[in-house]
Amino acid sequence: MNSDQIKGSVKDVAGKAQRKLGEAIGSTDQQVKGAATQVEGKVQKAAGNAREALKDANLRKS
Repeated sequence: MNSDQIKGSVKDVAGKAQRKLGEAIGSTDQQVKGAATQVEGKVQKAAGNAREALKDANLRKS
């Protein structure tokens, strides 16, 4: 696991929590910010997954 995978997962969870809090208190602004953080986290995690896959593929070639 690399840092992008970890940081992405953390952002995803934090964004989900922020979005849910926004829903609970009726704050559209918090819901939107939370959703954006979630998307950012998912993208970062996907980039980390791709980097790991590339690293694994290079190791198998050797």
